[in-house]
Amino acid sequence: MFDKNALNEGVPRREVLAWATYDFANSGYTTVVLTAVFNAYFVGVVARDLSFPTLLWTLAVGFSSILVFFLLPVLGSYADVHARKKEVLAVVTCGCVLATAALALAGPGDVAVAMAAVIVSNLLFQAGVALNSAFLPELAKSSALGKVSGWGWSFGYLGGLFSLGLCLGYVTSAQGRGEPAEAYVPITMLIVALVYGLAAIPMFIWLKERARPQSGIAATGALGQSIRRMWETLRNIHRFRDFGWLLACGLCYQAGIAVVIALAAIYAQEVMNFTVTQTMLLILLVNVTSSIGAFAFGYAQDRLGHRRALAFTLVGWVLMVSIAALSTTVAAFWLAANIAGLCMGASQSAGRALVGYLAPETRRAEFYGLWNAAVGVSAIIGPPTYGLVTWVTNNDHRLAILICGLYFVLGLALLGKVDVERGRVASLPVQV
Repeated sequence: MFDKNALNEGVPRREVLAWATYDFANSGYTTVVLTAVFNAYFVGVVARDLSFPTLLWTLAVGFSSILVFFLLPVLGSYADVHARKKEVLAVVTCGCVLATAALALAGPGDVAVAMAAVIVSNLLFQAGVALNSAFLPELAKSSALGKVSGWGWSFGYLGGLFSLGLCLGYVTSAQGRGEPAEAYVPITMLIVALVYGLAAIPMFIWLKERARPQSGIAATGALGQSIRRMWETLRNIHRFRDFGWLLACGLCYQAGIAVVIALAAIYAQEVMNFTVTQTMLLILLVNVTSSIGAFAFGYAQDRLGHRRALAFTLVGWVLMVSIAALSTTVAAFWLAANIAGLCMGASQSAGRALVGYLAPETRRAEFYGLWNAAVGVSAIIGPPTYGLVTWVTNNDHRLAILICGLYFVLGLALLGKVDVERGRVASLPVQV
């Protein structure tokens, strides 16, 4: 791992390790908070006395994503102009750790507290993902972006596995003592926050800011300048039309992924009658397959090409949704879950590498901010779609997951519009 030949001149292996370790650090948040534990806890405990707990959960995730949409491109533009990616990354990381710890305050009936902590923590988590991803083209050669992205994502899923394993051990022990969920779930939030904070330390120490502040930009009025710069890019998106098509593609397929992340535990609980422990074991195994998918497809992406590799993963997502919606046995659902794991790691890694391939050198954080803003919009669309379908159909979760699977189909169609090499040529001379 960390083949020196894949790295740019002067990039030491320990710096790539520090960069990948950030993926390890933050993955516990998505795995435990959004996917395996807190979402089901919110529906089953925090908001259990209300008639629409699933809808409330999806609205909290959706509202945080609205904030992501408006704030992340501006934040990325600011970090590019002033060469402060690492500084801003440090701030949002500390904020996300604190907001994740605040989830431990949510007990039965504390809906407002839980929703507020989810909104803030998810916003800062997404900001951290975007800023850390913007370092990828500085570390990896353009011919090895898929491979190096895959290293990070695969290591990240191992981080999710580590956090979830610690939480599973604590939950199993607490259940053995007869404790209710409101006693042990808050402790798991503290575990996730602690792992996040400690594992992010190598990033603070070894990751370097290689960018330089752009000339002709005044130090004052930074926010206004960043907003104007971001809107300038959007007004001229036709000059980066392939990146624009990729944004549209990502918005669609990430909407489907957002459904899986936010509602997998709820689906397992409500449709397959999984217990908390069974769900956590399921997510543990899915993290293993996700790590394998990210690592293997990173190498495949550099050989097959960015678009073809991403297309393979979207076909896999369509297959997974079909199996999950039709599953009547636990074995079939486990099969669907592990297909989701392989596709999750592969599609997330492939998307990040392709953005790095199409992003102009002086606008990397901005382009990753736009990409994560599209991911934010997908979370506004995907989980609320699922929640609304369950509300209208009296909790028909099978129909909800099937309808949300159409987002992968649409993403696959839009991917056909992307000409990767044309987009790469457009990015080389900065045209806006």
